[in-house]
Amino acid sequence: MPTLLKPFSVHEKLLEKGMTVFTPDEFARLFDATEYQKKYFLETYTEQGLLVRFKRGLYGVKTSLPDEQTLANRLYEPSYISFEYALAWYNMMPEAVYAITSATTKPTRRFTVLGKTYIYHTMKCDAYTGYAPVSDANRLVLMADREKALADYLYLVSLGQKTLNDRLTAQEIDTKKLRAYTKLFGRPILEALVRKVMP
Repeated sequence: MPTLLKPFSVHEKLLEKGMTVFTPDEFARLFDATEYQKKYFLETYTEQGLLVRFKRGLYGVKTSLPDEQTLANRLYEPSYISFEYALAWYNMMPEAVYAITSATTKPTRRFTVLGKTYIYHTMKCDAYTGYAPVSDANRLVLMADREKALADYLYLVSLGQKTLNDRLTAQEIDTKKLRAYTKLFGRPILEALVRKVMP
C-alpha cells in the first residue's frame, strides 16, 4: 500500500503555495501523489473537516478559504467577473450586489457555495474579451474593465434578461472603448441602448 500523506504536512504546503482552491489533479502534482493517495486523502479529510469541497472536482482548505472573487474564477472556467458585481466594484452601481456575476463561453450556470451565489452568463466567443488580471497579495483575479463590464451588463439588458438600473453611473467611462466593445455583440439594439446611457 502506498505511504499515506500526512494531514499536517499537506495543510502547511497548501498554505505555503497559496493554494486556497485546487483540483484533484493539481493536488496530485503538488504532492506527487498516486491515484490512490489523492482519492483517499481528498475523500477522508473532506469528511473530517480539514478540506472543503466547493463542487465536484474543486477543493479548498477549510481554515484558509479563497475570497469570493478567486472562487468565482475557479468554479466555472473559463470565466471572468463582470456585469453587476464588477460595476459595483467600480462604484458604478450604488446598490449592494449579493451575487458574484461572471461571463463565460460555456452554458449559463448558477452555483451556491458557502452561502453565496455565483452566476455565470454565456458570452459569445467574439465578445469574450475586455478583461485583465487584477492582482494583490497572493491572488490573481480575472475581471472585466469598466467599459466591458458595462457593455456586458447592457447586453443582457438588450436581451431582456435584466432591467436597466436607473441609478447606474457611467463615470470614468471611455465612450469610444465602450462602443468598440458593444460592436462585438453584433446587436443594433445594444448600440442604441449605449447611446441612451452615454448620450
